[in-house]
Amino acid sequence: MVNLLNIRKRIEEREKHILSKYACLSVDSVGRLKEEDLCTVRTVFQHDRDRILHSKSFRRLKHKTQVFLSPEGDHYRTRLTHTLEVSQVARTVARALALNEDLTEAIALGHDLGHTPFGHAGERVLNELVPGGFRHVAQSLRVVDVLEKDGLGLNLTHEVRDGILRHSKGRGPLLEPDVDSRATTLEGQIVRLADIVAYVNHDLDDAIRGGVVRQSDLPQKIVAVVGSSHSHRIGRMVSDLIGQSLSSGGSEIKLSGEMDETIRELRAWLFERVYEVDVVHSDFAKASRMLRELFAYFIGNESEFISAGGRRYPEDSLEISVADFIAGMTDRFALSLYGRLFLPQSWKPL
Repeated sequence: MVNLLNIRKRIEEREKHILSKYACLSVDSVGRLKEEDLCTVRTVFQHDRDRILHSKSFRRLKHKTQVFLSPEGDHYRTRLTHTLEVSQVARTVARALALNEDLTEAIALGHDLGHTPFGHAGERVLNELVPGGFRHVAQSLRVVDVLEKDGLGLNLTHEVRDGILRHSKGRGPLLEPDVDSRATTLEGQIVRLADIVAYVNHDLDDAIRGGVVRQSDLPQKIVAVVGSSHSHRIGRMVSDLIGQSLSSGGSEIKLSGEMDETIRELRAWLFERVYEVDVVHSDFAKASRMLRELFAYFIGNESEFISAGGRRYPEDSLEISVADFIAGMTDRFALSLYGRLFLPQSWKPL
């Protein structure tokens, strides 16, 4: 029988010879919240990636909105396909820079686990209702630390948890200007940029597919920098990110000034022409009202909250527990539950 006990050590040794001096090596991980025995075959970052991939919260992403609510068509992105595209972009960059692909992939796969149903509309609702506010990045960390595995959490490494917590930029700068606020690894910083590269491109692609905008509507100033097709845009953004990072000697993750400005202009254009137009926004306004009613109902009916599948932890308020439950819902589960609780049902004989 083949001896597997040295497989992980061989991989760790290989990392030392292949990866950049700026990469985060598996053997250099700060460790986990709770100490545990090392896997004999996988490095700690491989193990983290697999734990995320096999989690319930990861599977639920396939039924969570990216841009369009319950689109009629098989080719529109969901939160899951967004996550996979972020992972692909991030791994491409990490490989080109000789950084740790396993760490990069683990962060990318876990970055949106705490996202609400109905996209950012759901996040805004919970942010208004939960004492202290609600942010999907913090919720993603709560999912992997507390909520997964029936309250045991996934016990991920510090580096993956750090990358998940620091991936989001909202409408702020693409590159976090405060060094102390950036992900502590270059791999985590890659995921932050890969996230926006993925979504500005696939959201535009979906908006064109859905007839919200046309290819010809895109400002020529943007087209001149990133090209006129989906593949050209992603290719030029990724190439710029790799080239500029290499030009710094590989010690920092960066974009050219022109590309940084162009991506921010494209993002602003998407908000104006796609995310906030009535044809897209009106359904999210309806979904927001629905989530508010579900939240209020469960706050006033804790027994119904438990019956519906909610869970209480002794150290958490009811508001936090309800937010956990709603944030974990898929779009279709939220719609079904709302219908069951608030709409008349067909009578069934006893």
